[in-house]
Amino acid sequence: MDELLLRSLTPGVLAVLVRRGADFAAAEDAVQDALVEAVRVWPGEAPRDPKGWLVTVAWRRFLDATRADASRRRREDRLDEEPAPGPAPTVDDTLQLYFLCAHPSLTPSSAVALTLRAVGGLTTRQIARAYLVPEATMAQRISRAKRTVSGVRFDRPGDVSTVLRVLYLVFNEGYSGDVDLAAEAVRLTRQLAA
Repeated sequence: MDELLLRSLTPGVLAVLVRRGADFAAAEDAVQDALVEAVRVWPGEAPRDPKGWLVTVAWRRFLDATRADASRRRREDRLDEEPAPGPAPTVDDTLQLYFLCAHPSLTPSSAVALTLRAVGGLTTRQIARAYLVPEATMAQRISRAKRTVSGVRFDRPGDVSTVLRVLYLVFNEGYSGDVDLAAEAVRLTRQLAA
């Protein structure tokens, strides 16, 4: 490892990052990370284009840090939107959850599975048994359904017919598995009607 080579390349690499739009402090951090990586990866000899290698690694480190910082800021902004601590609201949001789980963008089987998981309180294993599918398959289906509705606003009313259709499908699924989904569908429908 040629320390003198790294020391001579550092200003040029830093200049490239700053020219590309990185602020000085972030560029300096990224270059330092690239130098550490170079020491780790180049134990014997440097690559054919050491400056190009350092620029590439430093730029990628800068982009990674920028993305991580943006993600952290988004999470912090969401925290700012959280309600102040205090007594829980007296409004029951369960009905809104029905509409979210039965969102029209979901396939019927995904809507049923998500409703059973979120509103019905069934485990993924119980839902998988009712559908006669492996638990991992059901976990993926529920996960995809959650991702699909993650951007949907909770306070937007949905379509009652969709919710009723999902409950009907839950009731029909009740005859095919070990879990008594028919009774669960009746319970959820009564809760919806209340």
